[in-house]
Order: sequence, then structure tokens, then C-alpha cells
Amino acid sequence: MLDESRPIFLQIADRIADDVLRGVYAEGDQVPSTNEFAAFHRINPATAGKGVNLLVDRGVLFKKRGIGMFVADGARARIAEERRREFAERYLEPLLAEAQALGLTTRDVVRLVEETDPAHDPSGSPRTAHTDREDQEATS
Repeated sequence: MLDESRPIFLQIADRIADDVLRGVYAEGDQVPSTNEFAAFHRINPATAGKGVNLLVDRGVLFKKRGIGMFVADGARARIAEERRREFAERYLEPLLAEAQALGLTTRDVVRLVEETDPAHDPSGSPRTAHTDREDQEATS
């Protein structure tokens, strides 16, 4: 389902990138054609093509003339790096600026994240709701 609040071509590009990141399309795999994307989403093929070409420009996809579009070598790592960078810019930089304004150290921020994460266990092993419940019963 497409979201009307963002340009459709960006959503097409993001969905393909998401699929590459999740391993739906491996490096070297062919992705659906712009006509297939257009038919599936009931959009203009030029709009679908704009999204696909955005990924070509970013080095995620490459064209084989007369055959179609394929996932480029290194695409998954490239997408992951872009997403890490976007995550840092969108979430971490404002968080750290606010932490600095509050006089919090990096250690304070890490501690707050750990305390807020319900899956965090100081021993390093993942926690489950069952383990948390057992801990609560043991201390009661």
C-alpha cells in the first residue's frame, strides 16, 4: 500500500531497497520491471521508472540492456551504510545535542538506553518477557 504523504517514486525506491536489505533480492538478482511495479501499484510506469532509476543512480541497481534491472554487487552494504548515516543524522545527533544540553555524559545516555530497552540484560544475554516475569516474582 502506498502512502499519499510521500512521493510515489521515493516509496518504490525505498521498497526495493528494503527488499535488498532484507535479502528478498540478493546481489545479482533481477528485480521486477517498471511495468510490473506500475501494474502492481496501479501507477504510471514513468513514476515506477523514476524510483528504479533513483536506485540505479545510487549504485543499488544496474541495467542489462534488453533484459532488465539487477541488484548491484555491494548493494546491501551500500543501503545499510546509507541507513546508518540517516539514522545517525535523524535520531542520534538530536539525541546527543539534547543530552549535552542536559549535562548528560555518553555513559549516562548509554545507561538510559539500556534501562529503556525491555530486552536488555546487563549480563549481555537477551531477556525475554518470561525472564522478566520470573525476576519480578523472585523479588516479590
